Amino acid sequence: MDAIKGFIDLFADPRLFFTISVVALVLIVWKREAWASNSWGWGMMVFLAIFFAFGLTDENFNKIITKPDNVPIVALIFLLVFFTWYSVREGVRNDQRIAAGKEPIEKEEEDRVWTWPDLVYTELIAMVVCMVILIVWSIGLEAPIEQPANNANTPNPSKAPWYFLGLQEMLVYYDPWLAGVVLPSLIIVGLMAIPYVDKNPKGNGYYTFVERKAEIVIFLFGFIILWNSLIVLGTFLRGPNWNFFGPFEYWDVHKLEALTSVQLSDYIWVRGLGMALPENPLVRESFGILLTLVYVFVLPVALAKKGLSRYYEKLGPTRFYVTVTLFLAMLSLPVKMLLRWLFNLKYVVSIPEYFFNI
Repeated sequence: MDAIKGFIDLFADPRLFFTISVVALVLIVWKREAWASNSWGWGMMVFLAIFFAFGLTDENFNKIITKPDNVPIVALIFLLVFFTWYSVREGVRNDQRIAAGKEPIEKEEEDRVWTWPDLVYTELIAMVVCMVILIVWSIGLEAPIEQPANNANTPNPSKAPWYFLGLQEMLVYYDPWLAGVVLPSLIIVGLMAIPYVDKNPKGNGYYTFVERKAEIVIFLFGFIILWNSLIVLGTFLRGPNWNFFGPFEYWDVHKLEALTSVQLSDYIWVRGLGMALPENPLVRESFGILLTLVYVFVLPVALAKKGLSRYYEKLGPTRFYVTVTLFLAMLSLPVKMLLRWLFNLKYVVSIPEYFFNI
C-alpha cells in the first residue's frame, strides 16, 4: 500500500504532472475514435472513483479532498472528464456521419417545442433539483469560513478560493501586474473577440472535430491544461510555503526547497559572459527586452509569412494578428512554467527599480 502511494507521489513533480497532462491531451485528440468509446468514458469515471476512494483511506489525502473548499474541485474533475469524453464522442459520431454524406445528429433532431410549458417546466425541474443539491450540500458540509484575519497567525498555505487558484498559481511565474491584471484582461478580451475573429460557420450548432481541428485543440489546451490543471495543481499539490507535495505526502511546514530564482540577465552576463551585471537597467536587461520584443512583434509577422500563411490568407491581417497575439500570450504561460521548473528562471526582464518584471 505504501509503495502504491509513493509511486503516485512521484507524479507530484510539476514537470511530470504537466507533461502527463499534455501527453494525455495529445492522445485524446490523436486517438479520439478509441477515446469516444463507452468503455473508455465509463472506465475513466470508474478509475477516478477508485482513486478517490483509495485516497480516503489515507489520512493526509483525506484531509485535502474532504476539506469543504476542495469538494468542488473533486466534482470538477469528474465533470471535466465526463464532458470532455462526451463532446469528443459526439464529435466523432458527427464526423463519421458527415464523411458518409449524412447530416449531423443535431440537425436531424431539430424538434421545436414551445417555451411554455415545455421549456419552462424543464427549467423549473432543473431549478428544484439544483436547490435540493445545494441544501443537502450546505447541511452535510460546513461553510469554509475560518477565524477573523489575524496578522500574527496567517494560514499556511494561504490559498485563494478554488475558482481563483489558477490565477494564484500564475503569480509564481509572473509579476503581479501581469498575472493579476494583464493576463486575466487578455482572457476576457480574447473570449469577447472570438465571434469577430472566428467567422467559420462550420461546427455551429453541432459537435465536430474534423471541421474545427485547430480551434478545438487550442481551446482544449487552454481550458484543460492551462486552467483546470492549474486549479488541480494548486488544490492538491501545493502545500505549506507553497511547496509541492504528493497527494499522500504529509504537509510538513518545515520542508525546505533549495530553489533560487535566477533572472535571464544573470544567466547571460554572469554565467555566460563572466561579467558583473551592468548598473544601467536597460543595458542589463537588453537581452530580455530584445527577446520579448521579438516574441511579441516579430514572431507574429514571421508566422504570417511562413508556418501560418494559410490562416493569414483565410483570416486577413487584422483578425490574424489579433488571434496570433492572443495565442502567443496564452502560450507564454507554459513557456514560463517550463523555464521556472527546468532552469529556475523567474523573469526574462527584471527591472525592480521601476517595478517592471516579465
